[in-house]
Amino acid sequence: MKKTALVSALCLTALAGCAGPTGAATASTTATTTATASGAGQGGGAISWKTCTGLTGPDGKPLTADPTLQCGTLAVPLDYSRPGGERIDLALIRIKATGDRLGSLVFNFGGPGGSGVDTLAMSARAFAALGTRYDLVSFDPRGVERSAGVRCGGDVEAILAAMDGAGGDKAVRKYVAACRKDSGKVLAHVGTVDAARDMDRIRAALGEAKLNYFGLSYGTQLGAVYATHFPKNTGRFVLDAAYDPSGTFADRAVIQATGFATSFAAFAKDCVAKGCDLGQDPATVKKTVEAFVAGLRDKPLKVGERTLTHALGQLGVITPLYAKATWPALEQAVAAAVKGDGAMLLAFADIYTGRRADGTYATTLTSMQAITCADSSERPTPAQAAAVNRKVKKIFPVLAMNGTVPPCAHWPVPGDDRAKHIDATGSAPIMVVGAKGDPATPYRWAVSLTARLRTGSLLTYEGEGHGSYLSGSACVAQHVNTYLLTGKLPARDTSCPAA
Repeated sequence: MKKTALVSALCLTALAGCAGPTGAATASTTATTTATASGAGQGGGAISWKTCTGLTGPDGKPLTADPTLQCGTLAVPLDYSRPGGERIDLALIRIKATGDRLGSLVFNFGGPGGSGVDTLAMSARAFAALGTRYDLVSFDPRGVERSAGVRCGGDVEAILAAMDGAGGDKAVRKYVAACRKDSGKVLAHVGTVDAARDMDRIRAALGEAKLNYFGLSYGTQLGAVYATHFPKNTGRFVLDAAYDPSGTFADRAVIQATGFATSFAAFAKDCVAKGCDLGQDPATVKKTVEAFVAGLRDKPLKVGERTLTHALGQLGVITPLYAKATWPALEQAVAAAVKGDGAMLLAFADIYTGRRADGTYATTLTSMQAITCADSSERPTPAQAAAVNRKVKKIFPVLAMNGTVPPCAHWPVPGDDRAKHIDATGSAPIMVVGAKGDPATPYRWAVSLTARLRTGSLLTYEGEGHGSYLSGSACVAQHVNTYLLTGKLPARDTSCPAA
C-alpha cells in the first residue's frame, strides 16, 4: 500500500485513475538516443523517440498528448542471468529540457505498479522548474502496463470482493492461477533488483555517465536499491516519501496502519474545527466512518450498475487521506455515502485500483502484487496473516480485512530478499525527504532509510500528506530544486514547516 505520491497531487483532484492503457507511442520518429556514456558496452542499446500515443489523462480517458512529449522503448533482458536470452521492451517517455540542459532526470512515481509514462505526461507542469535544466524521463517498470505488464484475468472488483470474504483462500488460488496463465513468464523477473538493473540500462541508453533520479514512495526503494547495486553510477538522487523495505510483512502492516490512524485522527480534528458533517467531535467522526465501512460487509451499497463493496469502501476512505488537500472531499464522500450515495467513495476507490473510464483496469494492483511477492521470501500462512489483521484492526479498523490469505502465500514463483538490503556506500549524497504526517510511508521510514543508505541526508517536512515535494511547501521545493540543479544539499537536520 505504498502507492504513488502523485495520486494526491494529480489524480485525486480529478477523481480518475492514474494508470494508462497498454500501447506505446508509435507515431513519427523525432530523435534517437544512443548509449555513448559509461556503461554503453553493457547493453545500453538505443531509444528511438517518437510522438506519444495511447496516453491516459487525469479523467481516465485518452489524453491528447502535448507535442513536447516523446515516447520510446528500450529492449532489456527478461532474465539477467541469461543476458543473451529473451528480451522485453521497456516503455519510456521524455520531455526535453526547455533551457540550458544539465542532462536527464529519471522519475519513478511509486506503486509498485504505477505507470511512469502516463504519470509524467500528466505531471510535467508540477516539475517545470526542473524541466528547465533537465530532460524529464520516466518509464513503466518491468511488469507494469506497457513493459510486459502483469495481468491476472478477471474483474479487479470481483477479485477484491472475493478476497475480502469467507471464501478468501479459494479466491486467492483462482487469482494466482490467472496470474500464472496470463503472465507466468515474467513473474520471476519483476523484482526491484531487476528494475534497478533496467534503470542502469536506461542511464546508458540516455548517454549519461551518472543517473540523476527522483523517486517517490515505492520509487524511493527502487532508487535505494539502484544506489546499493550501482553506487558509482549514482548522481543526484532525491527520495521523497521514503520507504524502508527492510522490515517484515507484519512490521510493514502495523507501521502503515499506525500511519493511517495518525492521519485519520488529524483529518477528524481538522474536519471538526471547520464544521464537520460526520460528527461534532473527533471521536464521533471516527465512529461514523468506521461504522459505515464495517457495515458494507453485510450491506454493500449500490452505485448505479456497480456496487460499493467493503473492500472498495476501504480504498475509498484511505485514498483521500494521502493528501491534506483532499480531506474535505473525504468528508463529502463519506457523508454522501452514509445517506446512500456512494458514487464519490467509489470514484476514490477507482483511483486506487486503476479503473479506466471504459471500465477496464490498468495493471496497477496486479503489478503491485507481483512485484511485492518477487521482493520477499516471506510467504505468510493464514494464521500469521490473521494475527497481523487483528493488530491492524486494533490500530485502524478501516484497514482490517475479512480475508486473511495474502496472495503471496500461493504465489507460483519464490521471492527473494535482495531488494530489502540497502547500503549505498560509495555513492554520491542522496537526499531523503520525509513528512511527519505521511500516512502511507510514515516518517520513521525516512529516518531509517537515511541511516541504511550510509550516504543519505534527511530533509524533514512537518506537514501532512504522502509526498512532500508536491505538498505545496515552497521550502521543500526550494531545497529539492537547489540540490538537483546545483548539487547543494541543505544543512544537516533541516526541516520545513507545514504548508
